[in-house]
Amino acid sequence: MREALESDLRAILNGALNMLGTVERMFPVAADILLNANVERLEEIRSIDREVDAQEAQIEAECLRLIALHQPVARDLRMVALVLKSLSDIERMGDYAVHVAEDGAELAESPALKKYVNLSRMLERLTEMSQNLRTSLADRDVARAENTIGMDDEIDELYEQIQRELVTYMLEDPRNISKALLLLRVGRSLERVGDHMENVAERVRYWVTGDRTAINH
Repeated sequence: MREALESDLRAILNGALNMLGTVERMFPVAADILLNANVERLEEIRSIDREVDAQEAQIEAECLRLIALHQPVARDLRMVALVLKSLSDIERMGDYAVHVAEDGAELAESPALKKYVNLSRMLERLTEMSQNLRTSLADRDVARAENTIGMDDEIDELYEQIQRELVTYMLEDPRNISKALLLLRVGRSLERVGDHMENVAERVRYWVTGDRTAINH
């Protein structure tokens, strides 16, 4: 019985890791559309997002089946809870990646307001953050989860820089306003991706240790 439970727990965790990996595949596509105006890749990122949605439904069903079949307790139950709670966070990360791509396609219709240096940095850091998060989950590594949370602080700082720059552009010339607002929305979408990753990372400590204490930022 224990062997069957452990096998099902592994399958659920691997499913969540694969779903996170699927979302990770969306970041370079969103970056290509935003930074290089490769708008023909829009359908590609939407297709990957549909994969994410299908994975969410499948993993949720597997979690509920495991609970009904095995009635897990203690750390096993905490792991199932972590996965169930994290599914919506991971799914939302995919949605925001699509928003970035769609806004990038709209921005590509006219000359760029400025070089998207900080947005590019945000995308790079989010990819690193996601890789870090996957490793922390796979290895039950609380220290790495805390490191992932620390990385979100840099995402927030980059977003604040973008806000300050774009407000300046809007004040200098009212004709910049619509494009600046679109870029602000892109920055906000990327910032939200980081927040959702942070949500998942914060659950790792409780899963591994049973300690509900909030992780210090």
